[in-house]
Amino acid sequence: MKTKRRVVTAVTRRRDYPGPRPRKSAIVGPPKTAPARRPAASAAGPGRDPIPAVDGVRAAAVDLSVDLAPGRPGTLVLRNPVLVASGTFGYGIEYGEVVDVEALGAICCKGTTLKPRAGNPPPRVTETPAGMLNSIGLQNPGVDGVVERYAPLWAGWQVPVIVNVAGESIEEYVAVVRRLDGVPGIAGIELNISCPNVGKGGIQFAVDPEGAGSVTAAVRRVTDLPLMVKLSPNVADVRVIARAIEEAGADAISAINTLSGIAIDRPNRRPFLGNVYGGLSGPAIKPVALRVVYEVAQAVRIPVVGIGGIASLEDALEFLYAGAAAVQVGTAIFADPTVPLRIIEGLRAFCAAAGVPAARELVGLALPGGRRRTPPSVQGVEYRP
Repeated sequence: MKTKRRVVTAVTRRRDYPGPRPRKSAIVGPPKTAPARRPAASAAGPGRDPIPAVDGVRAAAVDLSVDLAPGRPGTLVLRNPVLVASGTFGYGIEYGEVVDVEALGAICCKGTTLKPRAGNPPPRVTETPAGMLNSIGLQNPGVDGVVERYAPLWAGWQVPVIVNVAGESIEEYVAVVRRLDGVPGIAGIELNISCPNVGKGGIQFAVDPEGAGSVTAAVRRVTDLPLMVKLSPNVADVRVIARAIEEAGADAISAINTLSGIAIDRPNRRPFLGNVYGGLSGPAIKPVALRVVYEVAQAVRIPVVGIGGIASLEDALEFLYAGAAAVQVGTAIFADPTVPLRIIEGLRAFCAAAGVPAARELVGLALPGGRRRTPPSVQGVEYRP
């Protein structure tokens, strides 16, 4: 059963939805040059880039493609630089009747572990000023469940699916990735290293350069799939971690994961979340995410994918200017699942109006000295709170 490629604003209930149309190629190229809708101009304000109305043909000529594994040519070339973040888009199927899933650059699916996990006790989610806290606890069907239930559907899609992988030991990460390697429908791996390393007393892989490098290298040895590693902001100097990951063989880095926080249930005078701690996401963390991307883009030569509080074209442009080759939209999807598609459309129109033939020309414009083809020295840009 095939579905029309469309964007709708209301969810209809269908149990037989098979997902987007079959993928024609493992490598996603530029989109078809269908006339683009003319976006309305946005309200200009301090530091805001207006989105002009642009002729559809001229906008369609803009190259939005991005290569997230340049060291492995042709393995992860996305049609545009807008991905959806792990944990916010399910396995892609859940949003298939709400948005045109195949118009996305890529999908990062929910975190996947070796064995099924039921997740943390409720409550698991609560709103905070300018964001939300979540403590889902990596609820998932386990790697075998992902391979059996979802990979066959992904194999028929045009949009690449990157599987987010979590574990509590190097051996677990390796076992999960071994199971995913070579499975049709799986386009790449995103390592969630913000997990406790039981071999080192529970310290997170993400806060230890040696641990981050070791798990990356171990996974790199067992797969040829494009490998992206997700950084935690909960460290003193994220650049040290990023360099260790790059040296261990990662193809790209995504930044950032959530910040650790808690909420208090005032009437009952206790932490609100069932697991006490949760991950803070949304607009509240955007300045931190921008800072990390800005620093990491100058410290490594591999692509950086920015994550954190992205809810508009203007947000995405700021991450590109700060050195991100692509962005992931996360928490904003819960309020409006069409946000990623509107960012894609807006980016195309923005580039056309500015006379920029390819979105990659915007990457790094805010770095010291302007756009850099190779990262500059980090001297003089130390983060000093």
